[in-house]
Amino acid sequence: MLRFIERALAEYEVVLQPDRQVAEWWAGAPSVVRAADGTFYMAARLRDADSPKGKRGYEIRILRGSDGVHFEPVGHIAREAAGVPGFQRPALLRDPRSGLYRLYCCAWLDEGWSVLKFDDAPSPEQFVPATARPVLQADWEDDDTIQVNGYKDPVILWTQGCWHMFVIGLDRVERIHHFVSDCGEKWTQEGPVPVFENTGWHNMFTRPASVVPMSVGYLFVYEGSKLGWFDPNYNICTGLAFTPDLVTFYDLTPNAPLLTSTTPGHFHNTWRYSSWMRVGDEMFVYFEAACANRTNEIRLARFPATDALTLAV
Repeated sequence: MLRFIERALAEYEVVLQPDRQVAEWWAGAPSVVRAADGTFYMAARLRDADSPKGKRGYEIRILRGSDGVHFEPVGHIAREAAGVPGFQRPALLRDPRSGLYRLYCCAWLDEGWSVLKFDDAPSPEQFVPATARPVLQADWEDDDTIQVNGYKDPVILWTQGCWHMFVIGLDRVERIHHFVSDCGEKWTQEGPVPVFENTGWHNMFTRPASVVPMSVGYLFVYEGSKLGWFDPNYNICTGLAFTPDLVTFYDLTPNAPLLTSTTPGHFHNTWRYSSWMRVGDEMFVYFEAACANRTNEIRLARFPATDALTLAV
């Protein structure tokens, strides 16, 4: 069944390209949600090649589409308007209790990598950039001990009566941490740290990508890289795990990544920042992948949703 998913996701449609077809310009880190009327909304990070590394995410772009394939821009948040030097991955959500939309992002602040939240809005076009504020930061001292000195790239969902956030914790490498919250503003560490070990093909970085609720448990999509790969800071690909309760995790792809870019080039492994969602009888998978010209773009691949359920139960 894993190989079926691998083959199915090799077929894709391009959803969003970078603003320039120049090496190291990226469109990526998609986060997709559906409105009550079925409209699709996407938050994506746009990145340039000219700013200092770690500060190249110049915009969170908000896009809208009726079919989940074709999107048009309906808003944007510039890094300057949010008061940050640059963006990493956003997380776009709809609060099931209020019906309002939530937007989280991450950026480098004086306290290190931090997760920020904007004020909730009735529609994703209406987020106010100036309301961005930190909701998760590391409590650390600048000494020689190995400790978490920042959090980034949040993956957030509402389940089990509260908000769950899986996030990268940086302690010289990248590991997965789990936080919970009743309100989505104040977060408490939950479960094992890290969620599961950096080992095998993901022995350098192990990062959260997406969490898919199923009839039994959750499909946990993660990504990582291996020491010895070409530029493993960016050459990141994707594997799958299963968790019955968001506490215990079983790595389904411990020996090799399941999903890598089908595009030739130095960064042919780069298949990351994926957002998985069930749409009717299909699983829609949005992801960032490397192109041959060293840009990154957002792609969409699909497969029957029942196959993801069979995978884990």
